[in-house]
Amino acid sequence: QAYNCLIHFYKRFISMYLENSENSQAHNTNQITTKKPLTGGYGGVEDRSTWVSLKLSSKYLQWAQLSFNPVVTFVSLAVILAFVLWAMLLPDQANTEFAHWKSWIGLNFTWLYIGSQDAWAVFILFVYFSKYSNIKLGPDDSKPEYNDASWFSMLFACGVSTGLFFYGVAEPLYHYIGPNRYASDPTMPDNKLAQEAINLTLYHWGLHGWVVYTIVGLNLALMAHREGLPLTMKSCFYPLIGDKIFGWPGDLVDILSVIATLFGVCTSLGLGTMQINEGLHLMNSDITVGRDSQLIIIWSITVVATCSVLTGVNYGIRRISEFCFCFGLVLMLCVLFLDNTVFLLNLYVQSMGYYFQWLIQLGFHSDAFEQLGPSAGAEDRGRFIPDGFVTTDGPSGWMNGWTIFYWGWWIAWCPFVGMFIAKISLGRTVKEFIAGTMAAPVIYVFMWMIIFGGAGLKMEREAALNGLCCHNIDMGRVFNLSIVGPSSLISLDDGLCATKDCNPCAASLLARNIGDGMTYEDLKREAQMLGKPEWWGKTTVSRNLTRLSCRKTEEMWFDVMMSYGDLGSFLSGFSLISLVLYFVTSSDSGSLVIDCLASNGHPEPPRLQRLLWALIEGLTASALLVAGGKQALTALQAMSIATGLIYTILMCIACLSLWRAMQVEVGDLDPSGPSFDVDILDPFFTDPFDQVVSNFSSTSKLLLQFLLNLVLAPLTVAKTASRVFGVSSFWPVLISLSFFLFMFIFLHILQLAVEGVWALAWISYIAFCSLVSFVRSRARNHLNIPGHQLEDLCLSLLLYPSVALQMELSTVPGNRQETKTEKLNNNEEAGEEKVDSIVNISMDTVPAVAREEG
Repeated sequence: QAYNCLIHFYKRFISMYLENSENSQAHNTNQITTKKPLTGGYGGVEDRSTWVSLKLSSKYLQWAQLSFNPVVTFVSLAVILAFVLWAMLLPDQANTEFAHWKSWIGLNFTWLYIGSQDAWAVFILFVYFSKYSNIKLGPDDSKPEYNDASWFSMLFACGVSTGLFFYGVAEPLYHYIGPNRYASDPTMPDNKLAQEAINLTLYHWGLHGWVVYTIVGLNLALMAHREGLPLTMKSCFYPLIGDKIFGWPGDLVDILSVIATLFGVCTSLGLGTMQINEGLHLMNSDITVGRDSQLIIIWSITVVATCSVLTGVNYGIRRISEFCFCFGLVLMLCVLFLDNTVFLLNLYVQSMGYYFQWLIQLGFHSDAFEQLGPSAGAEDRGRFIPDGFVTTDGPSGWMNGWTIFYWGWWIAWCPFVGMFIAKISLGRTVKEFIAGTMAAPVIYVFMWMIIFGGAGLKMEREAALNGLCCHNIDMGRVFNLSIVGPSSLISLDDGLCATKDCNPCAASLLARNIGDGMTYEDLKREAQMLGKPEWWGKTTVSRNLTRLSCRKTEEMWFDVMMSYGDLGSFLSGFSLISLVLYFVTSSDSGSLVIDCLASNGHPEPPRLQRLLWALIEGLTASALLVAGGKQALTALQAMSIATGLIYTILMCIACLSLWRAMQVEVGDLDPSGPSFDVDILDPFFTDPFDQVVSNFSSTSKLLLQFLLNLVLAPLTVAKTASRVFGVSSFWPVLISLSFFLFMFIFLHILQLAVEGVWALAWISYIAFCSLVSFVRSRARNHLNIPGHQLEDLCLSLLLYPSVALQMELSTVPGNRQETKTEKLNNNEEAGEEKVDSIVNISMDTVPAVAREEG
C-alpha cells in the first residue's frame, strides 16, 4: 500500500508539472516553434524535448528571455563547474589524473581509434559514390543559404581553429628531430626522414581527421533540414531509437556534447593565448609574457566573439570567417613567393604522391610492437645496431602522444564542428556536402602544412649548416665576466655552461670563439645585437636563420615569419591578427553550438543565452589560467580528449543511423514497417519525459523482467527458439545457453583461486551471446523485420536480457497483428497487456511445448 501511494503521488506530481509546463509554453507567444516543411521519409516528427521558457512581462526587460532544456543546461554546468574547480584548486593532481586517463585510453584502445577512423573513411567514400549521394539536405526545392566561398570559409575556420598556426611549422619539425619510429633508424637518409615528417603531419590533418566532422555534420543536416528534428547531437540517433532521443538518452548525449565542446574551446583559447602572448613579446619586448597579458588577450577575444555570436551566423560569424580565410591565404602565398618557391612547389607535388602512396599502410599502423616496449636479443639474431645506439626501436609512447592525441582531439570536437557545419549546409546534396567537408579542406590544409612545414624544415637544415645549435651556455655568467674582465679572453675553464659540462654544441661554439681570440666583451656585444642574449648561437642577427629545434613551440611560427627580411615584422603582425580572428571564429561558433545544444536545437537561441555561454567560456579559460596555469589547461584538454573514447563508440552507432536514414529517404526502408513490439531501451524509462509517468507501470514491469532475464535469459530465449525454429529446438537451446551462462559466472568465481580462467569465462560469454544473436536473427526473419546479423550480435553482447525480453514479447502468438503506427496510438494499453502476459516466468509452458511436439 505504501508503494502504491508513493507511485500515485509521483504520477500526480509529474502530471501537474507537465501540465504547468504546457500552459506556460502555450502562453509564451515569443517562443519559436515554427519548423521547416517536413519532406523526409518519416512523415513529420514532433519535438517532445523538455523545455523551460522564461520571459519577463516588463517591456524594459524584453531582452531577458530564456528558452532552454533544464536537464542539459544544469547538469552540464554542474559537471563543468566540478571539473574546473578540481583543475583550479589541485592543478597538479588533476593534470596527473587526467593524463593517466588519456594514457590508459591510448594504450588500451589504440586499435579502436585507428580501426574506426579507417572504417569511417571507407564508409563516407562508399556513400559518396552510392545512389544516396543525391539526397538533398532539406526540402527538394531548397537552395544553399550561403555561396560556396562563404560556406567553405565558415566550415574551415571552425574546423581547424588555431592549430594551423600552432602546428604549421612545429609539427613537421618535431617529427624530423624528435624520437619516432623513423628517426630511430640511423640508416634512414635525412631527406627521406624529412619527407616522412611531412607525411605524418598530412596524415594527422588529412582525410582521417575531417571524416569525423563529415559523418556528424551529414547526419545532423539530414535529420534537421530534411526531417525537421532539432539541430542537436541527439537527433543523430533518431533512425535507431526514435522518440527516445527526447528522453534521458538524448539528453545524456547532449550533455556530453556540451561538456566536450566547452572544454575543447576553453583549452584552445587558453593554450592559444600563450602563443599570441609569445608573438606579441617577440615583436615588442615591453609586452611581458605572463598571466596579466594573457588575461587581457583572453577577454579581448571573448568580447569580440561575444559581439559576433550576438549578431548571428549571417553577419558576425560569416564575415569574420571570410576574413580568416583571406588572411590565411595571403600569409600562405607570401611565404610561397618569398621563400624558395620551386622547392615548395616540388615538395607539394612530391608530398601529395607520397601521402596517397602510403595512406593505407600509415592509416592502419598502430605501433603494435613499439607499445610492447624495448625489444631484446637483436644482436643475438645478427641484427645491426650502430655504435651509440642501444636499440633501433621506436619509442613506446609516440603513438599515444601524437596520433591518438589527434584522433581524440578531432573526435572530441566533432559535436561542435559537426553541428555548426550542419547548421550552415541547408540546401546542399550529400555529395556536395562530402566534397566540401572532405576534399576541399584537405587540399587547402595540405597546402598550408607543406608550405609552412617545408619552410621550417628548410630553415632548420640551413641553420645547422651555418653552425647554429642548441647550446647550454649561461649568458648571464658571460655578461658578469664581461663586467669583471671585459678584455679577458674566453676560456672553457671559467664554468660558462649552465650545467657542469658543456654539451657538444656549446663546446663547438666556444672553441670557435676561442680560436678567433674573442673576449667576453666581444661576446656580450654580439649577443646584445640579437635583442635577447639567450638567442646567441641559435639565430642570426638578421633573423634570416634560426635553429627552430632550440625554440619553444609557440615561437617557431614567428621565427619563420621574421626570416623574411623587411617584411618579417609585417608578416608576424599579420599572423597575430589572423590568429586572433581564428580564435574568435572558434569561440563564437562554439558558443552558438553550446547554446543550441542547451536549448534543444533552437534555431535562434535568445541573445541573453548566447551572451551567457560566451562569458562562461571566457571565465572558464581565465579561471584555469590564473589558478593552475598551463597545467590546469592541459588537464582539461586531457579530459576533453578522454571523452573521445565515448564519442568513438557513438560515432560507430551514428554511421549505422546515417545509413538507415538514407535508406528511409530513398524508400529502401519503411520506418513504419514491421518491428519488435519492445525496443531494446524500453526497460530503462527512456520514453520522452511526458510519457514516463503514463507508461510508468508497464516500464516498471519491463525493468523487472530485464533483471530476471539476467539469470533466466536461457529459458526466455529457448521459448522464442521453439516458436521460430520449431519445438524440437527448445531443450538444445536451453541447455546450451544455461551451460555457457553458468560457466561465465562460475569461471569468474574460480578466478579467485585459479589465475587466468577469466579468459575462458569471457569466451563462454561470447558463445552465449552468439547463440542469442543467432536466435534473434531468425526471429527477425520470422517477423519480416529488417536488420543485420552484426547488429544482432552487438546488441546481444551489450544487453542480452533486453534482447531476450524483446524476442519473447514479439513472438508470442497473437501479438503481431498491429502495424507500428497503430501500436503508437495505443502504446500504454498494448504495452501493459503484453508485459502482463509474461510477467510470471514459469516452467509450466515446457510441458505444453512438449505435448505440442508430440
